[in-house]
Amino acid sequence: MEANLGDPNVIDSVLLCLGGLGLFLLGMVVLTEGLRALAGRALRRLLSRFTRSPLSGAMTGAATTAVVQSSSATTVATVGFVGAGLLTFPQALGIVLGANVGTTITGWLVVLLGFKLELGTAALPIVLVGVLIRLFTGGRASSAGFAVAGFGLIFVGISLLQQGMGGFVGIVTPDSFPSDTWTGRLLLVVFGISFTLVTQSSSAGVAMALAAVNASAMTVQQAAAAVIGMDIGTTVTAVLATVGGSVHAKRTGYAHAMYNVFAGIGAFMILVPLMRALERFAPRLLASEPELVLVGLHTFFNLLGVSIALPFAARFAGLLVRLVPLKLVPFAHSLDRSLLDAPAAALDALGATLADLTATTFEMILQLLSAAGGHGVEARVAQVRQALSETRDYVENIRSSPDQGWTYGRHLSAMHVIDHLDRVADRCAETERWGTLKEDSQLGIITRELAPAVDEARTALVHGERTVREDNLEAAWQLLQHQGREYRERVLEQVASGGFDAVEGIERLDAVRGARRVAYHAWRIAYHLNRCRAHDAPTEGVGATGVPPHTEGEPPEPD
Repeated sequence: MEANLGDPNVIDSVLLCLGGLGLFLLGMVVLTEGLRALAGRALRRLLSRFTRSPLSGAMTGAATTAVVQSSSATTVATVGFVGAGLLTFPQALGIVLGANVGTTITGWLVVLLGFKLELGTAALPIVLVGVLIRLFTGGRASSAGFAVAGFGLIFVGISLLQQGMGGFVGIVTPDSFPSDTWTGRLLLVVFGISFTLVTQSSSAGVAMALAAVNASAMTVQQAAAAVIGMDIGTTVTAVLATVGGSVHAKRTGYAHAMYNVFAGIGAFMILVPLMRALERFAPRLLASEPELVLVGLHTFFNLLGVSIALPFAARFAGLLVRLVPLKLVPFAHSLDRSLLDAPAAALDALGATLADLTATTFEMILQLLSAAGGHGVEARVAQVRQALSETRDYVENIRSSPDQGWTYGRHLSAMHVIDHLDRVADRCAETERWGTLKEDSQLGIITRELAPAVDEARTALVHGERTVREDNLEAAWQLLQHQGREYRERVLEQVASGGFDAVEGIERLDAVRGARRVAYHAWRIAYHLNRCRAHDAPTEGVGATGVPPHTEGEPPEPD
């Protein structure tokens, strides 16, 4: 029977399918946003805490993606962790592979809750409840309401999709699609790729394929070929997302693309033998539960692909490292603009850059305090200033708000680190002051007290430690405050008694004042850097908002 496109019933069915697909996509977006906000910190904690190898990474990636219903959320967090040095690339590769398995949970939800329990009508009150929670609560409860509303919308969309597909019974049949040949199956793969490119969601494609099988519009084998194409289609989005991204983002995106293409080819090759085995050993299941068979095949393809790929994860990672080498751009290699929409991940990547800048700045301080002097410091100051300009621009584009708690506090601390680093860079450029410090033997206290604390912090950063000793830097500043006042009195007495002239006295006072300010800024850099790089708020000294103390008002800078 041929379809009459002018038939009102056919038009209604098309509109129902389009509307159902739209509501499904909207539900996925709302659900994902709600879950991401609700479980954002838990997601990140799981990824960093339970990823010790590619295998544990795959398990963690599958679990977190199943929870937040978004492989992109998992991948973005992973890229941020790699950029921050918290995960190695082979570990991150395991998470990416596992995320593919996690996405298949959506298909099971569609079949078990949408088709078997038929939650479509029952889901309408769920949407209302979720919206009311969203409107009349705040914080995590509001995010939970958003997720509940999205969950309900998904099944309303599936219900409409089923109704629309029901209108094509007898009109659209398996004969309407390419025949069961190599060429026909390949055309269905291309169709699946195209569908994913249009909808930007493989989950929506899987839902559409399940609805088509449920309405007998497609056979399981035809739908499976299309689903294989949908999995491959997601790689185009991943590759496009790497444009302008960091090296870590590019490696992750290319890994996702290469794996999905190879896994898709493998699934395509074994599709016919698998279907023949099902027809022989489970014909009743194939006839009575075609939707379960399809979603089972989808999960099986992904599990098989991950099982084959994991033993070669280290070699695969090595290949990608060679294909996408790390460009030696000073300090900026972790500033990945593709992470800006995920503030926590962007701050993870930013933490690595700020740590590098701090280590370099502290090294300049040590060089200026040493007997060797400041040879070559001018060039390094210029380099740091340029990097600070790029970093400041990056930080200003991170979007966080007070209701994000500790993430907002980390953002504020990052701004403070940049401000203090900028001030120290200015001090390091004042070579005459540093020369005066070394000329006066009475100012040896500066080197004896400040240098060890600065060197300890620099060494910790170079060795990749997550925190630095801020208390020693604070103690050095406090001591310089006291010693500076005493030194000021002695200088004024010597000027008054004619020991040296007023100009020399001013130079010495200016030098010790500059050293005290450097000590102050070094302490505040360490203080805020520790908080910027921390995933969770410290147990002491932090209010309910998660904002660290002194982010709204710094201790007074010394005169």
